[in-house]
Amino acid sequence: MTNIPETGRTQRVQIRLIVIQVLVFSLLLTLGGRLWYLQIRNGQEYSDEAKNNHVQQVVQPAVRGSILDARGVPLADNETRLVVSASRTELMKMDDDGKSVLTRLAGVLDMKPKEVLDKVRLCDSKTPQPCWNGSPYQPIPVTDEATTQQALTIRERAEDFPGITAEPTAVRRYGEPGKANTAQVLGYLSPVTDDEITKAQDTDSPYLRSDQVGRSGLERTYDKELRGKAGVTRYEVDNLGRVIGQAKNDKAEPGSSVVTSIDARVQAVAEYELNEAMKTARKSFDKNTGENYKADSGAVVVMEAKTGRVVAMASLPNYDPNSWVGGISAKDYAKLTGKSSNFPLLNRAIQGQAAPGSIFKVISSTAAVNAGYPFDGHYPCPSSYNVGGQTFKNFESQGYGDITIGRALEVSCDTVYYGIAHKEWLKDGGMTPKKNAKDWFYKTAHQFGLGKETGIDLPNEVSGRVPDRKWKQDFYKANKDAWCKQGKKGGTYVEQIAYENCLEGDKMRAGDSVNYSIGQGDTLVTPIQMATIYAAISNGGTLYDPTVGKAIVSGDGQSVEVIKPKSHGKLPFSRKTRNEIDGALAGVATRGSAAWRFGGWPQDKIPMHAKTGTAEVYGKQTTSWFATYTKDYSIVMTISQGGTGSGASGPAVRNIYDALYGLDDSGEQDLKKALLPTPQKSLPKIQQDGSIDAPEIKPYNPDSQKTPEEQTLAAMLGRRD
Repeated sequence: MTNIPETGRTQRVQIRLIVIQVLVFSLLLTLGGRLWYLQIRNGQEYSDEAKNNHVQQVVQPAVRGSILDARGVPLADNETRLVVSASRTELMKMDDDGKSVLTRLAGVLDMKPKEVLDKVRLCDSKTPQPCWNGSPYQPIPVTDEATTQQALTIRERAEDFPGITAEPTAVRRYGEPGKANTAQVLGYLSPVTDDEITKAQDTDSPYLRSDQVGRSGLERTYDKELRGKAGVTRYEVDNLGRVIGQAKNDKAEPGSSVVTSIDARVQAVAEYELNEAMKTARKSFDKNTGENYKADSGAVVVMEAKTGRVVAMASLPNYDPNSWVGGISAKDYAKLTGKSSNFPLLNRAIQGQAAPGSIFKVISSTAAVNAGYPFDGHYPCPSSYNVGGQTFKNFESQGYGDITIGRALEVSCDTVYYGIAHKEWLKDGGMTPKKNAKDWFYKTAHQFGLGKETGIDLPNEVSGRVPDRKWKQDFYKANKDAWCKQGKKGGTYVEQIAYENCLEGDKMRAGDSVNYSIGQGDTLVTPIQMATIYAAISNGGTLYDPTVGKAIVSGDGQSVEVIKPKSHGKLPFSRKTRNEIDGALAGVATRGSAAWRFGGWPQDKIPMHAKTGTAEVYGKQTTSWFATYTKDYSIVMTISQGGTGSGASGPAVRNIYDALYGLDDSGEQDLKKALLPTPQKSLPKIQQDGSIDAPEIKPYNPDSQKTPEEQTLAAMLGRRD
């Protein structure tokens, strides 16, 4: 055995002790640093998180505000229904992703299993409707039409339906007062998405997972005001989830109500008359195509002339906005979006674009005067006009000799405008335009507000189109390759047009200018644009931003914010020219192209002004336009593939005026039967709790003033005029 010196052993022990001390000190230093980091550096953060671990939040959704007509009649409000919902997060915990539970649920609700399964699947780019486009953590409504017995069955057999709830819930209702559908104006709701929740987190109006969001119409424009503020109650709980106290309670604030300028009674009349006009048009024969008119869609706008407020706005085909409540079914979604439905979700009053035809001539008349052509000068009105080998004819090839611009408006003489537009085209340099070409006809259209949105408080308004030189050049660049590929000299009509466009599609040709002067060619307008223009002529020249919202009333009725009319410009004419155009449009209604539709009208008491329009559309039947105004209102109606302006739309517009002013067929006025003889300036009376005592609206009865014999005759004719 080897003996180790005592001194060496002592040194090794000391070294070991030093190493142990260093290790212990390092561990203590590390622990101290970590404690400092947790308690000092991030102490507040972890303290807050610890508190939150013991606080549970219960959300009370806010009641969505109502949308009311001008007299306080609810167009959209809420009602309590029994709603059956499914928690996707609970279902996903099951082995079969909840398929068996949902199948049992379908049996209780008298629904097909696939219908229920489709409703709770999440939407994505590959999943067709119906599907859930809201948050996956939010209960998904399966039906909002459950019966009391169905709800009791689900609640009594809770063990068979884990993740399924059945409880009374406030849901949106679109009541259609007096059969006033108003669908495209009101819009509809659908659940908030996760992306929307994330984007709104830092705003003053964040979303909750339970929120429904306006997707179109007034529901979208005034979504923030209508939505209100949800209430949140915070409970302190222990680590077992038992409530030990209430931390804080923020009460729910109901959404504000939006009072509109829509009058439900006038709205019902406008919808009915538009529908009747389209049905009547389908009975009329189109000699150009050899078949009846299709009259596949239409729109009408009734507007206050002095404010731009919309009294009625109808668009056909329409739809039932209640279809979206509680989640839309596959059948309803296909019906609304399929090509055969002709896209009823479109509000054709603000999204329908078409050539305006002769109702555009108020713009051409103004352009002619501004270009130096006297309104009362005399201009030839032959039956046709030749430009570059093309012959442009008057309607029914009728000539009137030398007439004034006013008379050309009255009888809708195209060739007067052809001649003036052709002269201006030559003055501007023709095919090789001058550097500073005047372009009066195009400039004036822009000054009338065409080619841009009117600013109405409804989403997705379209701008229409003024086919000026800049548009021609941009359009040519976008289509040159296709034209040159398709074009063929001496080929079919389409091939020949493509050939000509390939060569000179970027140039303003004489034919383009003369065709444009009567509202044809590439010009596109919307009914709301033309209603705004004719209202401006009525009021002396002010172009108002059309508005549907009239006031916003807080949920408690204590605060009322009036939405005041705003102007976006003046029409580019003098008072003298305005009065001359006004007189000519009065002549249209008394001795011109619309006179046959205003027989017996009390022109001395309520002067009527009108302009008819029949616009040609390549590949389709003609579009019917009828633009009118009195001192109180402007009304514009259009029917796609509906025939002539006075023929298809004229009687319907006359009937709307009769209802507004309380006129019978002979022109006698009964103010007791008048719906709105003058625009309503006041707001409905609002109680302190925010409620409104709204009058009852009865369905429109167009034959209420007729004798039994007249009613029988009207039924035989299938129309009122």
